[in-house]
Amino acid sequence: MTPAVAMAVLLAAVTHASWNAIAHRITDKLVGFTLISGGGVLIGLAIALCAAFPAARAWPYLLASAVIHIAYMALLMRSFRLGDFGQAYPIARGTAPLVVTVLAAVFAHEVPDGWAAAGVAVSCAGLTGVALWGLRGRRPNWAAIGAALATGLTIAAYTLVDGLGVRASGSSLGYVAWLLAVQGVVIPAYAWYRWRGEFTARLRPFAALGLLGSALSVAAYALVLWAQTRAELAPIAALRESSIIVGAAIGAVFFKERFGVPRIAAAGLVMVGIGLMLHAG
Repeated sequence: MTPAVAMAVLLAAVTHASWNAIAHRITDKLVGFTLISGGGVLIGLAIALCAAFPAARAWPYLLASAVIHIAYMALLMRSFRLGDFGQAYPIARGTAPLVVTVLAAVFAHEVPDGWAAAGVAVSCAGLTGVALWGLRGRRPNWAAIGAALATGLTIAAYTLVDGLGVRASGSSLGYVAWLLAVQGVVIPAYAWYRWRGEFTARLRPFAALGLLGSALSVAAYALVLWAQTRAELAPIAALRESSIIVGAAIGAVFFKERFGVPRIAAAGLVMVGIGLMLHAG
């Protein structure tokens, strides 16, 4: 992995944690995800006007990814309803990298070399530390933990599918555009059906915040998909989940959740893992 790719993924981590924090901040989760998904549709269609159309061989991946992303959004909404941001976000994101490593080896024939494998392992140790710190001193909410773990599995699944799909598409920007357009209509359509005449009234108070979250979400995933055309999937997945550290910092600053020395140590492990993955590049 080159420094340029690493910087793109780290920027994606910051924007990803930011839009998740916005989604958590909006009390009505369906309102938040309707705005974020609907904004993604508008952005995707705008990008599609100037991006190359994805190659035919990429469409099975794109459609499968859209279904997985819908499941991911539903599970993420449930995670945020049941658990604290500092608990749900680290568990959901921290589950994915090791699963991606296994799936990429099986389906993409990407077996990381010694440096990359060490970097993934060390980063995952740090991410696990952050997740466990979110559970300290309290009785575990098993429903929230289960939803967060299921969310992590969907993250691993769409990471693999999109990694293969964007490489087959011939245009990472075109793939992003049509993925946003296809997947983004489901949650707004459900919200419109559920609220009927109250649809606009429900969304209006949070429109600016939700659309900001949408723009950050699009930027985050576009950067990751671009990176997946230039490096192996497992190191990118591990590096992207450094967003957990950003999420923990956001939780401490905006949601008054304690950061603590263990999270600082975990962040250090993530940084060491990043160094090892860059050495592999």
